[in-house]
Amino acid sequence: MARIKIDFPNDIIATIKLKVRIGDINYGNHVGNDSFVSLIHEARIQWLQQNNFSEIDAGGTGLIMADLAIEFKKEAYYGEEIFIEIGVGEIARVSFEIFYQLSTERNHEKVLLAKAKTGMVCYNYELKKTVSVPNSLQLILQVE
Repeated sequence: MARIKIDFPNDIIATIKLKVRIGDINYGNHVGNDSFVSLIHEARIQWLQQNNFSEIDAGGTGLIMADLAIEFKKEAYYGEEIFIEIGVGEIARVSFEIFYQLSTERNHEKVLLAKAKTGMVCYNYELKKTVSVPNSLQLILQVE
């Protein structure tokens, strides 16, 4: 079986720290696949908020997640602190890619848990159509 392979960009634009909650744990006593998606979503929301944006108003546009891919590497457990590094890929006229690298620390070593990519589309909810990536949003997508 061919597995998804995600190449995380070299440059990190943000790192978000989140704790694994009891509701993230599945019957296997580790973070469930669906909870990894929730952690990624929460990291994206916190990163946008740090830049005074939201998914409803990101520089005058809304955002829609058009696609999502996750490459699972290791299990995560209740109470662990997850470090979610965010990087940016291709920026097109109406869309852009956000990459996520999730890790934790165990025995003083970094443990890679998962890599993910979301394709984000700029969307005007009132007009019900895609719009160009605003300049103000492009600025926060750049590496400082």
